[in-house]
Amino acid sequence: MRKMSKLMLYSLAVVLAFSQMLFGSSLRIAKAEDADQVEDLVIYQNVPEAETVINGGSIQLKALHVYREGHFMLASKNLVWDSANKNVAEVDTNGNVQFTGQNGRTFITVTDGTFKDRIALDYKVKPSSKTEAEKGKPESEAAVIKQEGQRYDVIGNAISKMTLEEKAGQMLMPDFRNWNGKNVTEMLPEIEQLVKKYHLGGVILFRENVVTTEQTARLVSDYQAAAEKFGLLLTIDQEGGIVTRLQSGTDMPGNMALGATRSPEISWNVGNAIGEELASLGINMNFAPVMDVNNNPDNPVIGVRSFGEDPQLVADMGVAYTKGLQAAGVAATAKHFPGHGDTAVDSHLGLPEVPHDKERLKQVELYPFQKGMEAGIDAIMTAHVTFPKIDGTKAISQKTGEEIAIPATLSYKVLTELMREEMGYEGVITTDAMNMKAIADHFGPVDAAIRAVKAGTDIVLMPVGLEEVANGLLDAVKNGEISEDRIEASVKRILTLKVKRGVIKEETPASVEEKVANALKVVGSAEHKQIEKEAAEKSITLVKNDAALPLNNDDQVVVVGNTFVNDLGSAIKERHENTTIISTTNYKLSEAQLDQIKNASAVVVGSYTFSVAGRSPSSAQMLMVNQIIGMTDAPVIGVGIRNPYDIMAYPEIDAYLTQYGFRPSSFEATAGALLGEFSPTGKLPITIPDLNGGVLYQFGHGLTY
Repeated sequence: MRKMSKLMLYSLAVVLAFSQMLFGSSLRIAKAEDADQVEDLVIYQNVPEAETVINGGSIQLKALHVYREGHFMLASKNLVWDSANKNVAEVDTNGNVQFTGQNGRTFITVTDGTFKDRIALDYKVKPSSKTEAEKGKPESEAAVIKQEGQRYDVIGNAISKMTLEEKAGQMLMPDFRNWNGKNVTEMLPEIEQLVKKYHLGGVILFRENVVTTEQTARLVSDYQAAAEKFGLLLTIDQEGGIVTRLQSGTDMPGNMALGATRSPEISWNVGNAIGEELASLGINMNFAPVMDVNNNPDNPVIGVRSFGEDPQLVADMGVAYTKGLQAAGVAATAKHFPGHGDTAVDSHLGLPEVPHDKERLKQVELYPFQKGMEAGIDAIMTAHVTFPKIDGTKAISQKTGEEIAIPATLSYKVLTELMREEMGYEGVITTDAMNMKAIADHFGPVDAAIRAVKAGTDIVLMPVGLEEVANGLLDAVKNGEISEDRIEASVKRILTLKVKRGVIKEETPASVEEKVANALKVVGSAEHKQIEKEAAEKSITLVKNDAALPLNNDDQVVVVGNTFVNDLGSAIKERHENTTIISTTNYKLSEAQLDQIKNASAVVVGSYTFSVAGRSPSSAQMLMVNQIIGMTDAPVIGVGIRNPYDIMAYPEIDAYLTQYGFRPSSFEATAGALLGEFSPTGKLPITIPDLNGGVLYQFGHGLTY
């Protein structure tokens, strides 16, 4: 019996000890859950930074759960929506509101059973509608009346509860093009760990990452899943034209082609179509449009990426593109501030300089950016270009040991004093890639990032060495070189952009299969292909035509060239069977090829250049073009595949048209114009100089049939 008692006592002690462990464990679990508990439910449209978009008499309301740790997420489960006045508007179970057309006010409420919020919606006569003296029913419009109060400052609340590491992480946007020598086309555990470890605010994708529509949608979805509290800015350079990253998307003509159309409507359509394709993939920010004024024909990096040489044209087309892009829910980025157009050095390779003073810059380079700011562009990218008349500050180059001027990306005078204070810009500023030689050669990776943040940037794009730069920024705050207030100002702008564009993590996200299915419908759709076709055709510019065009149906046509000659030749051959394509490997023509050219009824020569050396009359390509012009009596038609300036090297040609880019739609449009399927209407967005400093063809010049 005594043994039994001892055994019972021992068992009881074990049970008590185990229950104590269990109880302690449950306490810890409860505390962990407490830290992640919902603290409030607010209607997204009540948040001051949220955009309220009413489309065709309806608005999609959304609700946010605000958590004790400060972050917020889109809520959708177990929500009950209700309208106080169904005569004015009704709301369905998903928060979709439909106005009835009857004037008045209603309050839409939402509850999750614990928390509740409401928003006011008005349907009232437009103040500007009809005067009493006029006949007819006055027109009414819908309006959202946001509620006010501290509970809606979800961004301020979030920042107040973020760690310094989380704040600094929002400002970092690396690329993961490759990993261990292979292109990153799916999420890797190592990358997921980096997203979490450094609390990254965004990631930029490149052509290596976005191969197919399905694969891209899955990769982007996995990136968002990897982010712990705040949605990621998933960005890309989908400008259109020569800078097109999506391998399965619609290859829109580039900016200079759009400039040649002179149509803001086409520019809006192109921006919107690009935005719809990106949004369907989950890519929420585009590093476009380029708003540089390309007033230097020798520019090796901007060129046809610009809408043209005229500041007003660049502004008009750039703002239209921006509005189209942002209407699709994708953030737009004007680049490269304060202007990379008047340079003859590629900042990927060296440090260019723009020597003009502020007055000249305001009239030319800065003008499109100012108009973009006024139109509400989401972000602006800086240029790795020096502007000594704005900022003469010097630094010692780590490469040469010499004194060099500070590039705009690292300049407080450019980013804060000029852009923020003088021009009044309040949106997000991002650097251009920090691995470009203009920065990487002359400044250390950490030093460059610290200088950029002190100058006023919000996002450090593609930092060289993520760990070193992240730790370097933290150290700079801890030692007082950068204030925490300065970091918080950037985080507020970044989170404001995310809220504005709906880049918010969801408690119950759509399945990746749903995302893929939607993307497959949108990317490369027939509607987008039609926009692409119209833009390409309206861009074709007939610069010269001495009775050589359009080609006749019975002509024996020979197409000659090197780069992209098969694309050009095939597009012509599809329409004109009697076509021969001669592709040269080194711009040397064999006797047999020379005979083919001599026997042709018409010769089409496709020239492709991207540099001053390429368009020199002494280059092998241009020597070949002029050889052909001199040896045949048949009309010779030049096609400037990329640069409109190519005719500078062969001005004696019989006809010349330019297409501003090498995407398939541009070759199709050129072939159509050559064969008279439509009359070309494009106007030069730039001046074509002659080789002696005069003018060969004026800005705005363009012929038709």
